[in-house]
Amino acid sequence: MVSAEGSLIQGLEQDLRSDPPCHPRAVHCLTKNGYNEVKCAKFVDALYECCQAFYERNGDSATSVSCPKPNLLRLKMEQRRKSIQ
Repeated sequence: MVSAEGSLIQGLEQDLRSDPPCHPRAVHCLTKNGYNEVKCAKFVDALYECCQAFYERNGDSATSVSCPKPNLLRLKMEQRRKSIQ
């Protein structure tokens, strides 16, 4: 049996290998909800986590149409962390 954390890691690895990388994380929810991030918060968080792993693995010069530029990603992740606190 795979733990929830193990399942997330497997999902992350699968999303990192997708073409384009990280694309499956939030696109369905965002498309279905008119790109309203509030309705897709957990999926957007998962997308940003995937993008962070993508840049950690491939460097800040890597690109994916699914991910914001590294400096913008870091800013967005920090803003989301502060909004939770």
